[in-house]
Amino acid sequence: MGNANTTLQEQADAAKSGVGFVTVVVIIASLGGLLFGYDTGVISGANGFLQSEFHMTAAVTGLVSSSIDLGAMLGVLIAGYLGDTLGRKKTLMIAGLTFVLCSLLTAFANSVAMLVIGRFCGGVGIGLASLLSPLYIAEIAPPKIRGRLVGSNQLAIVTGIFIVYFVNAAIVSTHATAWNQTTGWRWMFGMGVIPGVIFFCLLFFVPESPRYLVTREKYNQAFDILYRVNGQEKATAELAEIRGSIADVKDSFFKELFSPGIRKALLIGVLLAIFQQFTGTNAVGYYAPMIFKAAGAGTNASFYDTVWIGAIKVLFVIVLMLIVDRAGRKRLLVWNGWAMAVFLVILGIAFSMPHMLTWFVLSLVFLHTIAYELSWGGGVWIVLSEIYPTKIRGRTMAIASFALWFATYLVAQFFPILLQAIGGTWTFWVFAAFCIVMAVFMHKAVPETSGKTMERIQADWMGGEHSTTLDR
Repeated sequence: MGNANTTLQEQADAAKSGVGFVTVVVIIASLGGLLFGYDTGVISGANGFLQSEFHMTAAVTGLVSSSIDLGAMLGVLIAGYLGDTLGRKKTLMIAGLTFVLCSLLTAFANSVAMLVIGRFCGGVGIGLASLLSPLYIAEIAPPKIRGRLVGSNQLAIVTGIFIVYFVNAAIVSTHATAWNQTTGWRWMFGMGVIPGVIFFCLLFFVPESPRYLVTREKYNQAFDILYRVNGQEKATAELAEIRGSIADVKDSFFKELFSPGIRKALLIGVLLAIFQQFTGTNAVGYYAPMIFKAAGAGTNASFYDTVWIGAIKVLFVIVLMLIVDRAGRKRLLVWNGWAMAVFLVILGIAFSMPHMLTWFVLSLVFLHTIAYELSWGGGVWIVLSEIYPTKIRGRTMAIASFALWFATYLVAQFFPILLQAIGGTWTFWVFAAFCIVMAVFMHKAVPETSGKTMERIQADWMGGEHSTTLDR
């Protein structure tokens, strides 16, 4: 009896140790998401000052904003290859250095061309981090809490957005407009050096992904990491399952892409990635101060209202992390797709009124943000990180992520032009229509992945019938 109690205590201690180990690793890996959020959010504060400093038209403003998305499109393609060859960890370190370079280039830009180059370079880093951070976390996380842990990457993204909104507001409110037009926006960009350096340095203390190590036949190293996460019994079973799933996938990447199960998973992933951007969230995020000013808020008030958006994002991503493994990915994405459509329709109506009520517009933007962060914000990244086979996960995620960033580019480039051409009402109604389509698609075409091992999900796509104790 004493031995049984001792064994149970040892298992409990091992479980606590595993959770602590995973938590530290996930926090560090998630900092890639924080840099992602900082670099995408910084433009919302700088846009107005850049327009004055460089006399930019709506089209040029869209180019400066969207150049980061063009860089991200390249970044995810590189990330897929680098992640499957150099490894997840080394590629994330490259992303950290890229963020530092981007921050310096944009901070010292003296022309629109240099701004675009700096933003493009930052986009490459975002592309690397946006793909590899959630992928790495998914590959090291235990199945029962994988959704929550991958959701931490979205928490880091919105935390980065919140930080940069706060930094932007602090800079704007403590200096005169003339100083902000010539110098303030440079500090907004330059502050990104700090988290970039921290991210790069901390990555030295995390291990490589155990699933990547298995693809390189480094079984002992992979087992050591799985053991620290799950204990000996589960680590042994999981290592065997990973090796079996890799053997099921042929070496030919392109041949495997066109196998029936993986082809369907890839198509679904690409469509989900595109739909995420047509929720209208980045349009609202990039141009939030402009929207609030159009609704009647003053310059400083519009920046502080944007800070509230950042705070709401952080709060409701935490809520998502707490409920996603219990409520399931599918239910959250369907329900909140419909909710976003309703809020965007009403927002369009608000913009059609002769006298817009600032508080009403603000409330609708907040509600839309809440619905997005409870679903399509982190939920899409969770699903994308889960549904592909280990052996080609980096490259298949790269294809889906490329589609996501191409959609992001389209929104960032054409939103200001669309807003100017057809007005806020029809612009928001276009996004509402997409939200309806994506809710229906999610309901009809996408299976639930919550609680399953990544190898079980792969087997489902490929028509496998075997199950595993790790799913139970």
